[in-house]
Amino acid sequence: MSSAHRFDRGHTDDLMTFLAASPSPYHAVANTAERLEKAGFRQVAETDSWDAQAGGKYVTRGGAVIAWYVPEGATAATPFRIIGAHTDSPNLRVKPLPDTGAHGWRQVAVELYGGTLLNTWLDRDLGLSGRVTLRDGSDHLVNVDRPLLRVPQLAVHLDRTVNQDGLKLDKQRHMTPIWGLGEVTEGDLIRFVAEEAGLEAGQISGWDLMVHSVEAPAYLGRDRELLAGPRMDNLLSVHAGLAALTTAIGSEGLPYIPVLAAFDHEENGSQSDTGAEGPLLGNVLERSVFARGGTYEDKARAFAGTICLSSDTGHAVHPNYAERHEPGHHPMPNGGPLLKVNVNQRYATDGSGRAVFAAACERAGVPMQHFVSNNSVPCGTTIGPITAARHGIATVDIGVAILSMHSARELCGADDPYLLAAALTAFLEG
Repeated sequence: MSSAHRFDRGHTDDLMTFLAASPSPYHAVANTAERLEKAGFRQVAETDSWDAQAGGKYVTRGGAVIAWYVPEGATAATPFRIIGAHTDSPNLRVKPLPDTGAHGWRQVAVELYGGTLLNTWLDRDLGLSGRVTLRDGSDHLVNVDRPLLRVPQLAVHLDRTVNQDGLKLDKQRHMTPIWGLGEVTEGDLIRFVAEEAGLEAGQISGWDLMVHSVEAPAYLGRDRELLAGPRMDNLLSVHAGLAALTTAIGSEGLPYIPVLAAFDHEENGSQSDTGAEGPLLGNVLERSVFARGGTYEDKARAFAGTICLSSDTGHAVHPNYAERHEPGHHPMPNGGPLLKVNVNQRYATDGSGRAVFAAACERAGVPMQHFVSNNSVPCGTTIGPITAARHGIATVDIGVAILSMHSARELCGADDPYLLAAALTAFLEG
């Protein structure tokens, strides 16, 4: 029997819906908040006093969201179990002065965000999304989800050596999308965005806009055993963590306080007020302890017993580039979630963390794979080491094996999102 038929595809179908509805970190946060509300969570403002009431709460800030559930009977020293993820993905982002063009073409000036694979944005139909900020300080989401922009590649007739010498792209000159013909007019893009959002252009005083592929997520392959889609790094983990959190709160006698922490800006180092290196998670956890009447001693006890699973995507073995992978570790799609290990602390996993995740996978009946980098190929990193170092919290790096990481369109096994969510649920339930 094909692996495409081993599990109910309801979870993966829902992931596809979530991916399509979340073209920017701000949309991902809004969609997460909507699902939390439906699960009975209530939003709390950072500027308000917090109470000791049991139940689900969440905080949003820009492209980050942190949600937690305090079970009945939890004390001030009850440890947390945290699922960490991030909402951002590499892409092209609109510059402060966006209106540009040349030789009769109207274009949009963009800046490269994160370690994007440049060629994957060529000759692809692109929309525009993000948020605009009005003069009164309010934010409004924007999503032009139709073919609007395109980064055209130079024809082979004008670059005869491209297939022999490889594609060479200048980040400044070659990645500027076109969006029409005619003279460049200052303010044109923001006027268009305002019209799309039902706003007056004069109301808009700031924006955080980015392009996205308008091609929908889709099952792929003869047996539909693969999933192709955008932003799996790392909305796949956000979605799985959200599913795990909303499932776990239905368990009786939770021994921990389950938490979902989805940060922004992981792809460029996490150094922001909404990134993992910022104070947001620590503030939320501390305030939760203090709201329940805790002291510094209670906080120290709670943190000492806390474990975080940093869930991010990892590399499946590439059939055309197998020599780039560690010879003894070849993760495969639909083989279950990865335990990610790097002894130089690019990942935070150690032997104790392995035991925690292995136990969760065993309880969930989920297979587990291992990822470690080829010694000759530098290893990436995640929010895991940052979380461990900043908060003194035991952290384990895990994820799902994918191909085409940092592409505008990535590829994973269609069963793996469900397998990850099942393992995360077992972890939160303890």
